[in-house]
Formats: sequence, C-alpha cells, structure tokens
Amino acid sequence: MRLTLLDPFLSHLTSELAAIDRDGLLKRERMITTPQSAHIRIVDKKVQGGERELLNLCANNYLGLADHPDVVTAARKALDEFGFGMASVRFICGAQTLHRRLEERIAKWLEKDDAILFAACFDANGGLFEPLLGAEDAIISDALNHASIIDGVRLCKAKRYRFANSDMTELEMRLQEADADGARFKLIATDGVFSMDGYVAKLKDICELAERFGAFVMVDDCHAHGHLGERGRGTPTLTGVGERVQIVTGTLGKTLGGAMGGFVAAPQPVIDMLRQRARPYLFSNSLAPPVAAGALRAIDIAEAADDKRAHLMRLVQRFRSGMEAAGFELLPGDTPIIPVMLHEAKLAQAMAAALDQRGVYVAGFFYPVVPKGKARIRTQMSAALSDEDADFAVQAFKDAGRELGIV
Repeated sequence: MRLTLLDPFLSHLTSELAAIDRDGLLKRERMITTPQSAHIRIVDKKVQGGERELLNLCANNYLGLADHPDVVTAARKALDEFGFGMASVRFICGAQTLHRRLEERIAKWLEKDDAILFAACFDANGGLFEPLLGAEDAIISDALNHASIIDGVRLCKAKRYRFANSDMTELEMRLQEADADGARFKLIATDGVFSMDGYVAKLKDICELAERFGAFVMVDDCHAHGHLGERGRGTPTLTGVGERVQIVTGTLGKTLGGAMGGFVAAPQPVIDMLRQRARPYLFSNSLAPPVAAGALRAIDIAEAADDKRAHLMRLVQRFRSGMEAAGFELLPGDTPIIPVMLHEAKLAQAMAAALDQRGVYVAGFFYPVVPKGKARIRTQMSAALSDEDADFAVQAFKDAGRELGIV
C-alpha cells in the first residue's frame, strides 16, 4: 500500500487510542434496540435471538417520559402537521409557531420574561456568554461546572475566575478580586445539580454573595428541570431563591422528553440579544417540529407530576439505603444521581461489566469525565422504575461487588 502524508498522523492517533485502552479509559457503546425506558434491550450476538433485556440505571430519564405515550403522540401529530425538519436556521425561514409556543411555555413555567431555543443545552451554554459580556466584565465559575459552561466561558472575552466546588469563601474571594480588577459587570455561573456528583448548588448563599457584590447569577439546571422543586421548576425553586437567579439554562434532552434541544430563560433584553448575536442559535438548524411538540407535552406532564416526583424520591431513598447497608461508598445527596465510588477506572469498567452480566445497565465514569482517582458508577433513578427494580439493582450490586472484592 502506498504511504500518504496522512499516515504519520493516523499512526499517532492509533497509538494514542491504544494507550487510552491500556489505561482502562476507552469508552465503548452498546446498541439499544428499544425505546429509552426503565427496561431496555441491547444487541448481544452471544445469546439466542441476538439481544437481551437489562434494567436501565444510567439514563437521564428522571420522570420516565422518554417513551411516554402522550409525548410520542404529540410528536407524531406534529410530524403530520409541521413536517420532519426545518432545513434552516430560525432567522431565515426556520421559525414556526410551534417553536414560539415552546419558548413561551418554558418562560411561563420558569417565571422568566422569555426563552430562546437551541439545538442542545451545550449550544445554549456555549452561546450564552460571548454576546452578553466583554473584556471589561468578569465571569466567576464553579470548578465543577459542566463542560459546556467551561467552553462557553472560554469563547467569551470576559475575565475568568474560578472557585472550588460550592466553596463560598473562595467565591467571595473571587468576587473581591473581580472588583479589585475593575470589572464592569460580574456574572456567577454554576450548575444547579452537579451531574457527576448529584450535589445541589448552594444557591441561597450564592445569591446572597451576588447581591452583596452587585453580581448576577446564571444556573444550568439540566439535571433538575422537571423533577426537582415545586412544579418541577428546578433548583432555584428547590432552594427558595426563585427570581434571584436571573438566567437559567436547561435541556429538553433529559427529564423533558429526552430527545434533544436546549434553552435559555432570562430577562427580555438578554433573550433579545441572544437572538441577535448567539452564534449557535444563528448558525444551527431549528429544532425538528416533532421534538418541539413532544417537549411541549412533556413540560405539561412534568409540571403536574407531583406523584411521579414523590415516587422518584422514594426510590432514591430506597436504593441509597440498600447500597449503604451493603457497604458501598456513595457520595451524599438527595437527588436521583447516586454515584457509587470505585476510584480506579479499570475497576469501574469491571464493575459495569459485572452488572451487565447480572442484567443491570450502567456505565463507568472515569477521567477525563471525572478527575483521576475518582472513577465511579453513576446510577440514576427514574420514576419509571418500581420498588422491585430498585431492590433487584441493589442485589446485583451486592453480587458484583462481592465478586470483585469491593464489599
């Protein structure tokens, strides 16, 4: 075979991938043959029929709406009425009445002036900061914020400050530094729920510091909207700060139907400026009409789903109690995200494989998704699970943990 100029580069990538595999850090995807649900089927050519069923403990499907018949029906109806896709960005010819209805519904639900849709919350966070803040301004960001916030802040010319996760003393120091540096506007950015740990941000303390220092607050509530707080409004409601949080970003790809799409909800001038200048909004296709319609119905369901939220939190306590009694190390918390700490990447991979053999679908999380030495199985409860499902999962963890010498 004739060598090409690309061969040295491809050889380098192959070597890097081999090193990732040797370190136990290679991510592998399993193919699901069913809708996302509490129980799913995956491709497995080693068994008769070529697939098998697993209990799903690692989807962001917190209220179980990803395959809810009302959400599916709404999406199917929109497919007939509005078509498959927009083939355009919003400001050219990609804005339908359906998109505007969804934005208005989100704004009303979260009690903000207005909202703006993006293809994903990664895009919402990536496009948020640069249009609003300049070199004269400051962004003070929690060290464990989602990668999308980190990337969005990098794209902005504002001066960057970082504080240790939920460390209010450090946050105050960073605000003082921003003042000393002559910042014009100061924005504090934080996740509402930190997705790898399940911790809820100290929003009351953050808002008090923001008000003392003349800053405003942005919260990414992707892992809270729909299932935390009164009427599922998320962590500002859960922590009692409400409108003291000025800017909220969120996703339609988790609790709210689980498809895709993100949004920013904020005061009107913020939304108006994002429509004019947010690059992911200006240069990405509008949400597919079935996705928008399904999300609209999912919000209606989530807002009224006190029964589902109560069941979800009972499952959280049931699973936590069982796992702690079995001797597993869990990070503390009160959200459906329950990390089982294993620390080493290869052990997390082995544990995930052992659970797969016992009929439980989980994934190992390790560097660079979490810091080195902090590998884990991140389990996530869903209202679609039953008490029996939670007990089955605990027993599977016990059996796999004994086999691997973890408990």
